[in-house]
Amino acid sequence: ARVAEQAERFDDMVDFLRPILSEKGGDFSVEERNLLSVGFKNLIGGKRTAIRTISAIEQNPKYSKFSDALGQYKKKIEGELGKDCQDIINMIKNEGMKSLKESEGKAFFLKMIGDYYRYMAESASGDQLAHARDGALEHYKQAETISGELQACNPIKLGLALNFSVFYYEVMQDNKQACQLAETALQDAMAKIDEVDEETFRDAKSIIELLKENLTLWKEEEGGDGAIEDL
Repeated sequence: ARVAEQAERFDDMVDFLRPILSEKGGDFSVEERNLLSVGFKNLIGGKRTAIRTISAIEQNPKYSKFSDALGQYKKKIEGELGKDCQDIINMIKNEGMKSLKESEGKAFFLKMIGDYYRYMAESASGDQLAHARDGALEHYKQAETISGELQACNPIKLGLALNFSVFYYEVMQDNKQACQLAETALQDAMAKIDEVDEETFRDAKSIIELLKENLTLWKEEEGGDGAIEDL
């Protein structure tokens, strides 16, 4: 799996990790979780980028005569993305969640399911959008409940708050709820950041900075004061 990652053969990377996921039932070390995250995310990353690129081209008037062809091509990639995301979700549900006992692992995989439903929702419409939106909301909420057992600066808990707030902002278009979720996580983490070890501090700090960036942007859009205190 490591060699496949370095060779940027992410399909192969996921294939190598699949039997390990099945064997361990999601009982992964932090290192193995990171490998799985990299493999899954890069598997669909190119398709997400391609969809955004085509959407930008569609906005350019000089390409208006190609609008039908661009629309069909984008729809093809959206279909591939939806299939890949659903395959990943099914793999996690069927293999990754089957024997998990500890809270951190459960929160990690439930968050991951929420993430891939969110990626589906980015470019979905109609019934597929409703399916993806409801799936993301359900699994993010389950992960949020379980992450209540984790420390405020736990990177999985903070990463969940980051991604769940982005879901509210981008998919649900609920700026207020996005800000509330991100701000609560940020305040809780800032209150405990001086008590954590160096490794946790390093991992938490990068997520805290992203939460701050999003909050600053979202509050400015609401016409409020976007200033956020530094670490």
